[in-house]
Amino acid sequence: MIGALTGVYNLMVKLLYGGGLRLRECVNLRIKDLDFSASQIVIWDAKGRRDRTTLLPREVRGELQHHLAEVKLTHEQDLARGLGQVPLPHALSREYPCASREFRWQYVFPAKQLFHNKETGEWGRYHVHETLLQRAIKEAADSVGIHKRVTPHTFRHSFATHMLEAGYDIRTVQELLGHRCLTTTMMYTHVMNKERRGIVSPLDMRSGGNTPIRRDGWWNQLPMESLRYV
Repeated sequence: MIGALTGVYNLMVKLLYGGGLRLRECVNLRIKDLDFSASQIVIWDAKGRRDRTTLLPREVRGELQHHLAEVKLTHEQDLARGLGQVPLPHALSREYPCASREFRWQYVFPAKQLFHNKETGEWGRYHVHETLLQRAIKEAADSVGIHKRVTPHTFRHSFATHMLEAGYDIRTVQELLGHRCLTTTMMYTHVMNKERRGIVSPLDMRSGGNTPIRRDGWWNQLPMESLRYV
């Protein structure tokens, strides 16, 4: 899937999967939220009005910095035209009226088209629309022959599952995902493949002959006499 995506959508999906971001968290990222020195992404006012930090993958650092250089060039061109404003959260625009034109407050993934702020009467750039990434992911899934339903949230699910399969503590994964309750994170343990790889279906045992039941899972605690051949 990642290889089938190109341009900015490829970069966005790498952040979804590499940091466990939600779609809205990804499109709402601002320049100041990226901490390259600590390899972290700061997520502000996420679902449930919670702030958190998550991973900024090393693999994407160079590509992301190159992308930000292009964003900065576009922003400087907008400023030269008397534009370059970006909407600020909450009441920051009243407290810091000049902040909306600062580069650090610009979106990491700005829209190509300018928008008109009806409150201020000024023109600037909003973030890329969520539906554009959703459409790109759907087209990429079709192009590689994936017939399952794939959405931006699929990459967040994959992040959580693969982190747990790699042996990371579930509490750590909970913090990276920003889950309030641990039971929400625990749902990913039900789709982990670590303990299910190589397990043979009883029907396959019957058709394949005397194939013994594996003894590397929870059933390892069972006495030998309780195991049977089909």
